[in-house]
Amino acid sequence: MEVVRPQVDAYLLDWITRQPLNRERFFEQRDGNCRLMAPFVVQLTKTAPIWGRAVAPIAEWVAHAFWSTIRKPDAPFVTRLTQGNKREAKGHPSVLPLKPVPQPESICRVCGAAVPLGRIYCFECDATSARERIVEIAKVGRVASQAPGPKARRAETQRRHAVAKSAWQPSSMPVWFNEQTYMNRIQPQLAGVANPVIMSALGVSVTYAVAIRAGRRRPHPRHWGALAELAGVSAESH
Repeated sequence: MEVVRPQVDAYLLDWITRQPLNRERFFEQRDGNCRLMAPFVVQLTKTAPIWGRAVAPIAEWVAHAFWSTIRKPDAPFVTRLTQGNKREAKGHPSVLPLKPVPQPESICRVCGAAVPLGRIYCFECDATSARERIVEIAKVGRVASQAPGPKARRAETQRRHAVAKSAWQPSSMPVWFNEQTYMNRIQPQLAGVANPVIMSALGVSVTYAVAIRAGRRRPHPRHWGALAELAGVSAESH
């Protein structure tokens, strides 16, 4: 077994570095000894054929070494473990091809439930973890938004929009271009316009562009002309 121990150790080290061990797989006795629980033992024994194939050539090599030192009738050395004699007779390599090692069962890092290979959380824990991450990211975002740089940029944007509002004249709008036209003709067509396009046309943030596109916010009338153009609404279509 010692000659293939590096393979076994590499398998176990890869396992425990990729995912934590579930405490339910072990049982500690009163004298301090730890035992493996039956389900975990079953999972580990699934790898036994792999190690058996790795040990077989070594075991036969040792047996052949003893065989060659004793008196014996003229008989070929039997290779029951590797079937090397049969393989050579058929023109195949005498060494058994290696089989892939079975992948360890993936478990959730929070609750220990079995999860598909490649995942680190079950669906319930993943949802909880995602909410916690969103809360933490939001906290970081709120703190960052109060830094001098972002505050100065927001103030400049607000001043620019205030100047544009004061310079805008309602008389510049066509007669047919009113609130009803925007709500019934323009806003429904914005669903087919990408958010970055709305941001660029109006000079607004992505959050405000998303709200305009979804109908949660109604922009200032000075923006209605640009939105009508994006939505393909004109006097002829009206």
